[in-house]
Amino acid sequence: MNSRLPDATVHILSSTVAELHVGTDVAEVVAPDSLALRDRVVEEIRQLAASAGEPAHATLVEGSSRWPLVVHPDGTFAEELEAAAVVPEDAAGIPAPASTPVSAVTAPTPVSAAAAAVSPAAAPAAPEPEARPTVQDLLDSRGGTTRARATEGWQAAVRRATGGLISPAPGRAERSRLDREKRVQRRLDAPRTIVVLNPKGGAHKTTSTLLLAATFGTLRGGATLAWDNNETRGTLGWRAQNAPHHRTAVDLLEDLDESSNFRGSSLAALDHYVRTQVDARFDVLASDEDAAASSTIDSAAFDRLHALLRRYYRLMIVDTGNNMRASNWVAAVAAADQLVIVSTVREDTAASAAWLLDGLREKGFGRKIDEAVTVLTAPSSRPDRELEARLAQHFEQVTSAVVKAPFDPSLVDGGPIDFDALAPETRDAWLTVAATVADRL
Repeated sequence: MNSRLPDATVHILSSTVAELHVGTDVAEVVAPDSLALRDRVVEEIRQLAASAGEPAHATLVEGSSRWPLVVHPDGTFAEELEAAAVVPEDAAGIPAPASTPVSAVTAPTPVSAAAAAVSPAAAPAAPEPEARPTVQDLLDSRGGTTRARATEGWQAAVRRATGGLISPAPGRAERSRLDREKRVQRRLDAPRTIVVLNPKGGAHKTTSTLLLAATFGTLRGGATLAWDNNETRGTLGWRAQNAPHHRTAVDLLEDLDESSNFRGSSLAALDHYVRTQVDARFDVLASDEDAAASSTIDSAAFDRLHALLRRYYRLMIVDTGNNMRASNWVAAVAAADQLVIVSTVREDTAASAAWLLDGLREKGFGRKIDEAVTVLTAPSSRPDRELEARLAQHFEQVTSAVVKAPFDPSLVDGGPIDFDALAPETRDAWLTVAATVADRL
């Protein structure tokens, strides 16, 4: 049995900033508005619940107001006013003697439509319970969303130079960034699986998987997994940041087969198998890295792993192998909520992606292809613009959107990706990719 989590306390500092206290740990939660702040607070507490395998209890505090909040591992939550001691008074307004019983504040009992239709003569009508405000009422009472402050460009320079006395609104570029970040942070009503595809090696699948996971993880606050679904060996684990272990999806599957430890397990148990990317706030599940191994991941193995992992992650971004006939490859496409087709701006790589789309339509995945997002990445600092335009025109007609990503020299060496070393243009492009994908989840 899991030991009970320490209760969390959330101090609401403003409509966009809160502090989460769990034991001696303190984490800052930041969001663009009050609704997003609520969602991010709930998500942080949900992760605590998922790690313990039981509901997590928290207290939200703003000034002298306090509200209990209970969040379940599946993300459902309940909030209500903290019960206060009530001292009854007599008709003259004088407090009753101490021996007078005091009723506890309880939630109203749901009443069915049939019960509500009973004749008044059958029984005296119970008084309606007094409506009490919730934490959302408090947040909504602040009025409109706090006006965004410019943090870049000449607008930010003016604000800093005048000490905030003159505070221009963010410029067009910053407003665009804020809008895309908000789209990435939109609330999901269930776990989502994004599958990255191209049957040709060197198409940028693994790099795209990691950059998408880093963008979603950084902006959404975790609960994001990058998963290498290669039937034998992939390179996702090699390109991720180092971890204190080398376990893979094969190890997780073997332990899942040998015991029932994971039936009621917590997210903490998965720490022995996933590789946490601390700065980018996502996890990596690598494929088999044993050169002497003979085991493979098939469709049944994928389905078992997917059923387990979706209990703990809101977003799973799946890197795929090059064999579109492999059963685990087909299983990933079948499980996908969103497909991302990737290709470098090269004739052969793009032709492979186009061939893939034709094949998937023949297999009955036409609707998923229509809603897919295509990412075209520049293979060098001087891509062929004419070829890029021709490829974009083709994929715009067969998928729902095409996004272009620039060449970045920090990604060339094939080693672990240093997300801090990415060029601003690269970060901005992958924010656009993530926002475009999030719009379709």
